Amino acid sequence: MTKIAIIEDDAVISQMYRMKFETDGFDVQLATNGERGVALVEHFSPDIILMDLQMPEMDGATALAEIRKNEWGKGVPVIILTNLGEEEAPKSLKDLGIHSYIVKAELTPRQVVQRVKEALHLA
Repeated sequence: MTKIAIIEDDAVISQMYRMKFETDGFDVQLATNGERGVALVEHFSPDIILMDLQMPEMDGATALAEIRKNEWGKGVPVIILTNLGEEEAPKSLKDLGIHSYIVKAELTPRQVVQRVKEALHLA
């Protein structure tokens, strides 16, 4: 089963995506902030990560930098899923090797699942 980590502080959004991905056969784990997301990724070893940028405790860019420092996190694909326009995103994201950047308001959950499947070559 394909594993996905969703690192998102909005509980309604994370639960919505959890249900959509589980319906499509994914094993889903959630984290509510970047700090918890780093710990989750370390022990869950997901096949892909969906990461919000604006979160309490530790923002998404900082969390991704932490994930990339570790051997287990260097190659995992990361899709940024945020309400920030790409021009507003931290410049460091380009150096952190993100797979793609999605503005939440621009895609439906079904389209996000499709993007994830494409990233994993499952579609």
